[in-house]
Parts: sequence; C-alpha cells; structure tokens
Amino acid sequence: MSFGVKKYLKLCRQYGSIARFCISYNANPCLNHPRTLHTSQKIVINSPFFSTVHNSWGTNIEFSETLVRRVCSISKGGLRDDGVMEDLEESSDSENEEEPQTLKKKHGNMKDEGFVRNVDSILCILNGVEGLSPEARLALEKSGVVVSSDLVEEVLARVRNDWKSAYTVFLWAGSQEGYKHNLRVYHSIIAILGKLKQFNLAWGLIREMKDRGMVTRQTLLIMIRRYSAAGDVGRAVRTFHGLEKFKLKVDINAFQGLLGALCRYKNVEDAEKLLYLNKDVFNYETKSFNIVLNGWCNLIISVVEAKRFWKVMMNNGITPDVTSYSSMICCFSKAGNLHDVLKLFDDMKNRGCAPDLKVYNSVVYALAKGKCVKEAYNLLNVMTEKGFTPNAVTYNSLIKPLCKALRVKDAYKVFAEMLQKGHAPSIRTFHAFFNVLRDSKEILKLMEKMIENKCNPTIDTFLMLIRKFCRWRQYENVFKLWNDMEKHRLNPDRSAYTVLIHGLFLNSKVEEAYRYYEEMKAKGFSPEPKTDEIFKVWIAGKESAASQLSKLKMKKVQESSEVRKVENISGSAMPKQTKDRQFNKGKIFFVYQKQQNKGQFNRKEKDMASKERQLNKGKSLFVSQKHQN
Repeated sequence: MSFGVKKYLKLCRQYGSIARFCISYNANPCLNHPRTLHTSQKIVINSPFFSTVHNSWGTNIEFSETLVRRVCSISKGGLRDDGVMEDLEESSDSENEEEPQTLKKKHGNMKDEGFVRNVDSILCILNGVEGLSPEARLALEKSGVVVSSDLVEEVLARVRNDWKSAYTVFLWAGSQEGYKHNLRVYHSIIAILGKLKQFNLAWGLIREMKDRGMVTRQTLLIMIRRYSAAGDVGRAVRTFHGLEKFKLKVDINAFQGLLGALCRYKNVEDAEKLLYLNKDVFNYETKSFNIVLNGWCNLIISVVEAKRFWKVMMNNGITPDVTSYSSMICCFSKAGNLHDVLKLFDDMKNRGCAPDLKVYNSVVYALAKGKCVKEAYNLLNVMTEKGFTPNAVTYNSLIKPLCKALRVKDAYKVFAEMLQKGHAPSIRTFHAFFNVLRDSKEILKLMEKMIENKCNPTIDTFLMLIRKFCRWRQYENVFKLWNDMEKHRLNPDRSAYTVLIHGLFLNSKVEEAYRYYEEMKAKGFSPEPKTDEIFKVWIAGKESAASQLSKLKMKKVQESSEVRKVENISGSAMPKQTKDRQFNKGKIFFVYQKQQNKGQFNRKEKDMASKERQLNKGKSLFVSQKHQN
C-alpha cells in the first residue's frame, strides 16, 4: 500500500521511527529506509500483535494506515516500583540523594557478636578458596555455622561483587536442614547475578521461585533493571511482557515502573517511545511524563531535550507539578544556566505551584555555582521563613560549587556551620572536598574525620582517591587504600580493578598491574577490551624480548665454545704463565724480524742508488768522448 507524503509525515511525527519501520516494511521504493532496527522497532516485531499478523499474512505484510496505528499503540504493561527502584522524587534531585545500594541491611541483629563472628568466618573461608569449587563447599560444610536468612543476606551483601562466592553461599545455605530461602534472599542473589550478567542462572532461580509460588512484580523488576543496566532494552521489555505469564497484574503503576527502570540507566529515548506507543493502553499521566522528563534532565542532562519534552508535555495537555519544575530547575542548574533557573522559579510561583525543599536546594546550588554565594545565603533565610529547615543536602548544594571554584576555605566554613547546626555530613560532602584537595596528608586526615562522623566510605570514595594517588605516584597510599576496602567490608568490583590496573600500568608498574589483572579474571570479572589489549601487547613484547635475549645467550655460548676449541688445539693444557711467556717471546721476535727486514730494505735501496750514479757517470763520459770525435 502506498502512503502519500502528508500521511507519511503525519504518522512519522506521531509515532517516530516505529511508523517509519512499519511503512518501510511494505518495501515501498519511495519510502524504504535502509536503517538498522532500533530497540523499540525490535519491540514491535516481538509484540504479540505483530507476531499474529505476520503468521497470518506471512512475509507479504502490507501495512495500512490503520494497521500502522494499531502496531504503534500495542505494548503490554510495565512494572511498579516496589522498593528496589528509588522513588521518582528522590531520583529527580540535582545534587542531593545518595545512589541506592542494590542490597540493604534490613535486619537489626548486627550488634550480636555471634552473628558477626559467623559472618566473618564465612567471609574468611570464601577469601581462601575459589568460588563454586568443591573445596569452598566442603569448607563451608565443616564451618559449623548455623544458617539463617539474616546471615545469608549479610554475606551476600558483602560479596555482591563476586557472583561465584555469592552463588556458592546461596547453594550451601539452601542445602542445610531446617532452612529455606525467603523472598529477600532470592531477590538479593538474583540482583547479584543480574548485575554480573549471569542471566541464565538468575532465570533458573526465578523458575524455582515460581514452583514455590514466590514470584512477585519486584522479582521481574530486578531483572528489568539489570537488562536496562546492560543496555539490553529488548530483553527488558520482553521480561515486562512476562508479567502475564506469571499471572501478575499489569496496570499504570507497573508501566511507570518499567519507564523508571529504563530511564534510570539512560535508556530515556526508548522509554519516551514506549510512552507514546502505549497511549491507548495506558492513559497519559503527569507522573509518567515526569519519569521521562527526569531522565532527560538528571541522567542525560540535556537542556535541549528537556526543553523539547517540556513542550511535548504542554502540547498533550499535561499540567506540570512541583516534580516537573524540580527536574527542569535541576537540569538548568547542572548546566550552569542561572537565568533559566530563576525564570522557571518565578514562573512556578506565579502559576501557584509552591516550591518544595528540593526546588529550593536546586536554586541554592545554581546560585552558588553562578558565584552568587551571598544570594544563596539569602535564599536560605527565605527557606527558613517559609517553614523549610535547611538539611545536609542544602549545605552540600553550597559546598560543592565552592569546592569546584577552588574556594576551599569558604567551603570549610559552610562545613563547620553544617556540623554546628547538627546536620550529619553525607558522602557527597566529603567527595566534594576530595575532588579538589591537593595534599595527601590532608586527604587522609579528612577521611579519618569522615569515619569519626559515622559516614562510611563507599567503593566510589576509594576509587576516587586511588585514581588521585596513582596520578601522584604515591603507591604506598594506593595499596593502603586498596587494603582498607576490606576493613570497611567492601569488595572490589570490576570498575575498582580497572581503575587500579590502569593507574599502575600508566605509571610503569606493569608487573603489579598484571598481577591484579590475573586476580580480576580469577574472580570472574571480564576485563574491558582496552585492558585486554594493553596486556596482550605487553605480553607479546615481553615474549619477543625474551626470545631475543635467549638468542644472544646462545650466540655467546657458541663463541665461547669456539674459543675453547682453539685453545685446545694450541695446547691449552699448559699453565697460564707459560702461555704468557710464549706469547711475549713471539711478540718480541716479530718486532725484531720486522726491524731486520726494514734494515735489509734500506741497504738494497742504497746499493741501487750507487749503481744508478755509476751508470749516469758512464753515460756522461760516453757523450763527452763522442763530442770530441
């Protein structure tokens, strides 16, 4: 079926690349686009409606306008945020909230000495053997530790970056008599396996949960998040379609959970297209648009895309709320666009939308970043008058821009005021200082203060400082921090090993870097292609140098053997002193012979000269006699 140009453009404007794909599927020479399938186009092909049409018509599908609209609007449900994803309001903050951890400690018996001792003994066993090995299983069986759900959760949280060790503990605990895994333990191990791309094992556990009737929407949401983190949006959406197979309810909350999972890992373009495709299935809501807007504003941080999507919201009749304004103000503040921040802040108040604490924090950050520190302090007073108490996030919004502007003394003053008013500093507070400090002693002193304030360093803290000390070539501090990670119950992950290996390699510590490279692979982490390449080149060069060295050694051996042969022929059995005397005699004789030969040559020359004189004399006598005659 041929489409007119106007109709084609109308469909493409409304449905984007999906419509172009459907129309191109007709093999119309005028409109066929030689482009690879986008992720959302693959979703169309994998959708049940498309499969039904394809099976009925075969490969000769001809999309009419109605059919294009139908395919573009078909998509099955989504997942609701059940606690694993951070709330939209939390994720929309500019500089504010900490990144949520995959696994959280939800039990309260951490102060029990016996519990801590059992956890440490299991971790000690896992450090001494390779995960998934018979030795590890045997050592755990002999440990005598009584298994509980809290114990398994805590151990999994400690080894969450080593899937082999985590899976070994999970299997061992599941085989103990009188114990069965609960839902939290299943979710913990599935999150670990998904994070390290062991999806087949994760699905095996989900099937096991299905047999026990334990699968929830949160279970599949974990898988959707892990596929989104891996950049596999197609499988994330197929997992979303699997909700119906598990007889789970699909509603607008579920769909918003899917959008949130995609946006959180920067698949914002795909999330926006899914929002448009499902217009007829799930009605447009402000929260759905806020999720995508938050993705453009706080994850992609694109002012152009944020403004474009803001207009799309207005055109579709979506009234922005405080969350919408918060996302836009955060985006403008991060981009350093103070004019737009203040303009939108005033527009928000004129529309009768009262700013909340997060909006105030974002404006404070924008003012401080724009070197309007005095105005930022004035806004703190306005916040207090409006009934909002400045929190740690508010002070961080002042400290971070001051540190970036290298006004460290002013930042320390704000930090002192923060402590004086009883606000506990967060990890972001200390990271702001670590980024700009140039003295190793001051950094280590601040880290001690950080621990005193019960703000435990994260893996990102150690990576930041390891990278910094590698640049400064302070290797003692590098290895000290690497060993301190274990004291703070942090296990190095793939990114940690990559930072350490590259830092050592680029500073000519190649042997140490290679040792950690082998350790990284032994723990089941796949190195980055760049890491593999540099070590392949280094190993090849090392082997080439070794082969050349061996050739030189062989050459020296051959030369020494030839010398020995010559010595044997010339009577090498004589003492050394005798050989030296003979050599000196020969040398003297040679000089004497040379001098004698030179004397004989001189005598011959004299004889020839006298003969020549006599001949000349005879010639002259003959000539004179001839003249007389």
